[in-house]
Amino acid sequence: MKNLFSLLFLLFFSYLSAQIKTAETVYFEFDKYNLYNHQIQTIVDFIKRIDTTKVESIQIYGYCDDRGNNDYNYKLSNDRVKTVQDILTSNGFNKNKIVIIEGKGRVILKNDAFEDLTETRSKNRRVDLFIVKKNSFGKGIYNSFQDHHKVGDRVYLVNILFPLGSSKLTEQSKLELDKISKILQQQKNLEFEIKGHVCCTPSYYNDAIDKDTGERKLSSNRAKSVYKYLMSKGISSLRMKYIGCGNKFPTGLGEALDRRVEFLIVKT
Repeated sequence: MKNLFSLLFLLFFSYLSAQIKTAETVYFEFDKYNLYNHQIQTIVDFIKRIDTTKVESIQIYGYCDDRGNNDYNYKLSNDRVKTVQDILTSNGFNKNKIVIIEGKGRVILKNDAFEDLTETRSKNRRVDLFIVKKNSFGKGIYNSFQDHHKVGDRVYLVNILFPLGSSKLTEQSKLELDKISKILQQQKNLEFEIKGHVCCTPSYYNDAIDKDTGERKLSSNRAKSVYKYLMSKGISSLRMKYIGCGNKFPTGLGEALDRRVEFLIVKT
């Protein structure tokens, strides 16, 4: 069963990797997080050309070149992400579809590794936008709840992610769970298992520490947070259970996507 899960997991994330590609990049001037009109137009054109009905979510990541200290550049990269996010939403893009906004800080370089260091640095002063497309990846693996499910179906929701070291639900996650609770209220026979995951933990530990409780069962607490929230929305506890999977199943797509939960359908 574990090998089957691993196979399904790798299949899903190979599909997900294929679907999560850089959809647009916006470049910034040195030490700046504001944009000129022609740079803003790049984002506006991006909004116009994508079919939002086929978009599950968007992720935004910001970067800086290698000059300056770490703390300053993390703040600058986050400010750049915020600039792009604000332009997206002010031009009509649904803010609920923006599920990850993260500044990555400096891109460290070795000065002798590039022929044109100036050009390389200019390309690292950027924000990348990634699109996750909607709906089924086939073979019983989905990234949203469907009208009809079979026993064994898995639902991986990139809209339900957690801050580092925390099991607290974000406002974005609550909005997604509100949608899910309405679906579950219509599909009253559906029963499922909520599986929690963590990132960034050494291999000699099975799980991470929840910074709010001090317990080394962060993945279980994440699953429990979803379980309790769904209960608060009227979903019977008899229809669901929760379990922590620790760090056993990393996505290979970055730390943010490893701080997640997923659903396994056990009865329809």
